[in-house]
Amino acid sequence: MVIDKKDMKQGLLIDMDGVIYSGEELIFGADKFIKKLIDEDIPFAFMTNNSQRTPLEVVRKLKGLGIKVEESHVYTSAMATGKFLADQSPNGTAYVLGEGGLLSSLHAHGITLVNTDPEFVVLGEGRNFTLEMVQRAVDMILAGAKFITTNRDPSPKKPGWNNLGIAATTAMIEEATGRKAFVTGKPSPVMMRSARKFLGLETSETTVIGDTMETDIQGGVQMGYKTILVLSGISTKDTLGHYAFKPDLISSSVDEIAFPLAWWDSKS
Repeated sequence: MVIDKKDMKQGLLIDMDGVIYSGEELIFGADKFIKKLIDEDIPFAFMTNNSQRTPLEVVRKLKGLGIKVEESHVYTSAMATGKFLADQSPNGTAYVLGEGGLLSSLHAHGITLVNTDPEFVVLGEGRNFTLEMVQRAVDMILAGAKFITTNRDPSPKKPGWNNLGIAATTAMIEEATGRKAFVTGKPSPVMMRSARKFLGLETSETTVIGDTMETDIQGGVQMGYKTILVLSGISTKDTLGHYAFKPDLISSSVDEIAFPLAWWDSKS
């Protein structure tokens, strides 16, 4: 069925890991799901908390899994962070603990990267910064710099995991400074709102698809978006009762999501 876009405008913000792929493996049917969105001209963007990759790198990863999309289909926490800092302090300065995608976004938004006296200390995912750099960041925050972190995604806590995890690094800096980080990535309204605007959608036109109750679904519920939880990633039906909120739809995977969605006929 091809949806008549003249009569309605609806779009999707789609998480990636646990929804489209698991690690380096494509989740069954995800490629056909994305092709359906493109064929039916349904606006969508992959909304990822990973600040390391640039949109081009995300596109290349997906291409390797058999999904062909454009950079305009990608919205990252790095992009949300760059926009937020530019709105807060046009032509501001930042000391960054992070990598490619975050550095590129801050530069694109007119933020100057400095090693002394920054307005902001910005933390993203990465393995290339040292404890010496973390200590420098701590000193800068104690001297008055504002502490921003792109997200608080936890480590998977698996043996052999080669990244400490941004939640752990954030907690270390918070403990050392006594300052709480301001989080720009999911489920923060900063990213949930800017991702919607990136697609050119209104609140009532936005549906979030994710595999985690604490990030995608919580963020969507708080913003007044419709939400779809897929069980191909972290969350399970057994844990849904632990939360005071619930998704509008639960599906085993994106492959089982049928269009048009029930609420797409609603004017509410």
